[in-house]
Amino acid sequence: MDPLDILTNMDKVFPYYQAIFSADEHRVVGYEALARFDNNGEVVSLGSFFYDQTIPEEYRNEVQKSIIVQALEDAVESEEPYLLFFNQNPNLLMLDHGEELLSILRTYEEKGLSLSRIVMEITEHNFEGEIDHLQHLLLYYRTYGIKLAVDNIGKEGSNLDRIGLLQPDILKVDLHMLLKTSVPQSYRDVLYSLSMLAHKIGATLLYEDIESSFQLQYAWRNGGRYFQGFYLHKPERKRVEQGILKEKLKNQFEMFINHEKKKLRFLHELTNKIHRKVEDVLSKHKHYETYDELLAFMCEELDKMCFRMYVCDENGFQLSGNRLKREGEWIFQPEYLHKNWSWRPYFLENVMKMSLNQRGILSDLYSDIEVGETVRTFSFPLGQAQYLFIDLSYDYLYEKDALL
Repeated sequence: MDPLDILTNMDKVFPYYQAIFSADEHRVVGYEALARFDNNGEVVSLGSFFYDQTIPEEYRNEVQKSIIVQALEDAVESEEPYLLFFNQNPNLLMLDHGEELLSILRTYEEKGLSLSRIVMEITEHNFEGEIDHLQHLLLYYRTYGIKLAVDNIGKEGSNLDRIGLLQPDILKVDLHMLLKTSVPQSYRDVLYSLSMLAHKIGATLLYEDIESSFQLQYAWRNGGRYFQGFYLHKPERKRVEQGILKEKLKNQFEMFINHEKKKLRFLHELTNKIHRKVEDVLSKHKHYETYDELLAFMCEELDKMCFRMYVCDENGFQLSGNRLKREGEWIFQPEYLHKNWSWRPYFLENVMKMSLNQRGILSDLYSDIEVGETVRTFSFPLGQAQYLFIDLSYDYLYEKDALL
């Protein structure tokens, strides 16, 4: 639609509120104020308006200012101390170094609104200026208690180093891709990495674009504290009652918890089962002369569950070659002898756990570099600071649904 229609009808510009729900209280903790326009009775989104570079910057700022002021008026009048999220184009924000916006916010602080309730939401990869200039401005905003959320993580390319530099309070992770019929494991791995990043930098995870129970479960299982999306509640002109989904979310999370506990029990039982199986093979073949001979026995006994195995010392150096199953046949790969794997994440940590507990360990899911499949590794202490590694095949994991 013509931007002039918007600018000459500013009385038809208003915020819609999309509720944000919490995992810990099962209630609405905040709202994202979304720009809407009444186009002859049809409510249309103005989301793209603020990033349309054919529209003069002062016009876009004027519309943004109108949305913010209306939302702040609503917040001052409300008795509920909810968080209020504002989308902000960082390029527009930096035109006057955020002075006008801060002035507006401080005006409402004088009216009794705590600025710790305000969350500035930016998409860092849309910013075209020097990131350290934006960082300095946001740090200054923080001195007033204003929070920062980085948006659209998982939807488009984001620079993790820039995110780390901005030190956001909230990471908004987009889950739209999970609705596709086929989602690569690598995408799930990226989302998992983002949850680890949030944990490391002390940020809260907010999962957005949740349109199904499956996405909500994924968000809950991967460290989400806040949730947002059409599955929970669509944007509306008025704010909703804070406990509107309390019972529903409580029931769903209990279902997620029970499912996760069942899966963890299964993983524990399977770990014990493989541990006993490996012990049986070692008991049966006590007098092996080389590790390669031991692996040959293991391959025969564990043929249906794995596709590769090898032995390392406590520092990650291979004491054997690889045994690898290719097209149903086990082959020997002597070139892997003496390779070192201590650089792999959690390698030394897991070796230490096995050394202390003298128990086998089943790894998390990961994508294997060489075969390009989703696998798990079972590690087992052989004694004398030597460890057996058994890579479980995707087919075996697929058969045991709880392993994927």
